[in-house]
Amino acid sequence: MKIGVAGTGGIGFASAAWLAHAGHDVRVWSPGGQGAQGLRDAPLQAKGVLEADTRVTVAGDERALVEGADVLLIAVPVNGHKAVMDRLLPHLANGQLVIVSSMASLSALYLFEQARSRGMAITVAATGTTVLTARRTGPAQVQVMTKRTQLGLSALPRARTNDAIAMARTLFGDVFVPQANVLASTLTNINPVAHGPLALFNWTRVERAEHWPQYHYMTPQVARVIERLDGERLALARAFGLQVRTIEEHFAKSFGTTSAALADIAAELHAKRGGPPGPTDTSTRFIAEDMPFGLVFCEVLGRMAGVEMNATRAVVDAAGLIVGRDLRAENDLIAALRLEQETAQGLLARVDS
Repeated sequence: MKIGVAGTGGIGFASAAWLAHAGHDVRVWSPGGQGAQGLRDAPLQAKGVLEADTRVTVAGDERALVEGADVLLIAVPVNGHKAVMDRLLPHLANGQLVIVSSMASLSALYLFEQARSRGMAITVAATGTTVLTARRTGPAQVQVMTKRTQLGLSALPRARTNDAIAMARTLFGDVFVPQANVLASTLTNINPVAHGPLALFNWTRVERAEHWPQYHYMTPQVARVIERLDGERLALARAFGLQVRTIEEHFAKSFGTTSAALADIAAELHAKRGGPPGPTDTSTRFIAEDMPFGLVFCEVLGRMAGVEMNATRAVVDAAGLIVGRDLRAENDLIAALRLEQETAQGLLARVDS
């Protein structure tokens, strides 16, 4: 198949390498303009879970990426979803499948509704996390660290979920299971509840650019705060009539952990993997992405559904204090989706369309 990958970070490179290695015709586009330069004259080299040198095509612009593609994969940071989607929208064609990997703040709903308003019949699939974990290690190199053993997927329109899962399995293997709707996929993402406390309570390490293995510093007290945030995420899901797995279940499904308590899971992962290292830059996505597009979004849902989000609000406030920014103003999807004026019933009707 012809597949376009928007994004040239670790996940974009890893996904492109995986798909090209499977024999697909893969085009890669860098929204920033420079991220794919190393692929013009060299193979994409993957190490780790996938060991392969693959050839991919570099798309010069968004039109070249979209034109003739059977499937598009959006693999950019969540704070870039709206901007990238706005660039792709004029070029999308009826029948195309767009996979948002991974989604936050209902960005898949934004893309679907914008396409529909333009008269386009596309399918938008979404996952709450990525099928691969990876780090870009050079201009044409990527380290693929993990391929998840199970991953939920939803689609818009919802009637296309099974078709989207079948396609995703063709591309990445039999790891996908259906989720109720894209709101369930959004609330499945545990990164904000884990990353926020990890960054805040290790901020001096971030600021001093120290090497610190994440799971080693997910100490029992930090884990307790993460569990509080996770409890509020689960309460949100229940208020919308949804069931999502706990953070402990997430680690078990993603990494095969066997411990029951979160602090013990972190110790188990540190013993097995030794990493990944925590962020060493104050512009870390743990704050720039996971606060506005994760926890702030959950605050909005909490107000909509009448769920108390005290721990979530405290972490967002603390993160804003430490970086000196209004993180609640940095989510460009909340206003675009008109969520402040939405009701719980209204939102459910939209995601179940």
